[in-house]
Amino acid sequence: MLTRVRKAIYRARGFYAGRLGGVPFRLDPYHSKFWRRATAGDWEPETFAVLDAHLAADADYLDVGAWIGPTVLYAAKTARHVWAFEPDATAFRHLAWNIELNGLRNISALPVALSDRSGIARMASFGGEAGDSMTSLLNAEAAGGVDVVTLGWAEFARDADLSAVSLVKMDVEGAEFGLLPALLPWLQAQRPALYLSTHAPYLAAGERSAKMAALAESLSFYRSCRDETGAAVPADDLSKPDALERFRSFLFTG
Repeated sequence: MLTRVRKAIYRARGFYAGRLGGVPFRLDPYHSKFWRRATAGDWEPETFAVLDAHLAADADYLDVGAWIGPTVLYAAKTARHVWAFEPDATAFRHLAWNIELNGLRNISALPVALSDRSGIARMASFGGEAGDSMTSLLNAEAAGGVDVVTLGWAEFARDADLSAVSLVKMDVEGAEFGLLPALLPWLQAQRPALYLSTHAPYLAAGERSAKMAALAESLSFYRSCRDETGAAVPADDLSKPDALERFRSFLFTG
C-alpha cells in the first residue's frame, strides 16, 4: 500500500527526486523502483566510475543503447556533448522525458538503432515487455516485435563531428556482434575508451565461442582490457566459458 501511495505522489508531482553517482536529478516517476536502487548506489557503480575516468568538459560521449538515460544524464553533467541512441520507443519516451526534466541541452538523443547499415529492422524484448532494457535485434521473431529505424554507422560518422569523443559505451543486447565491426576503422584511428557490454547468452550455444573470440581479436589493437570489476584481463577473456554464459562488460583503452 505504501509503495502505491509513493508512486502516486511521484506521478502527481511529475518526477522522482533521485541521485545518479551522487549527483541529484529529477527522474521520471514511472521507474521510481529503479531510481531508488540507483540513488542508493546499487546500480552499476562500476559504470559511473568508467564515466568519471574517461569524460571531461572538452570531451564528447557516445552512448549506444541508452535505455531511459541513467548514464546519459550523468555523463551530460561532465561531457561537452552526449550522443544517445535508443530505438525502443517506450524507453526513448522516458529518456526524452528525463532529459527534459533536467533541462539538459548538450544531449542529442536519437530514437534509432545504430547499426552497420541504414534501413528498417525488427526487434523485441527478451524480457517480454517493451522498454525493459532487454529489447534486441537478435529477437526479431518474438511476439511483440516492432519495426525500428536503423542508422548506419558510416552515415552517422560522416555527418557528425566525432573528433572529441573520448568514451563509447555500447550496451545493445547482442547487436554488438554486427555493429562493432562497422566501428573498427574509426575506433582504431581515434582510440576512444570503449566500454562494451557483451551478450553471448543471447546467441545459439554453438555460435558463442567463435563470435566472442572474433570480438576479442578485432579489439586486440587496444593496449588495455579490464573487466567490470576493474581488474586487468587479457582480451581473450571474452571467449572464456564465464563470458559465454554470462552478460559481461569490458573496458578497452589505449
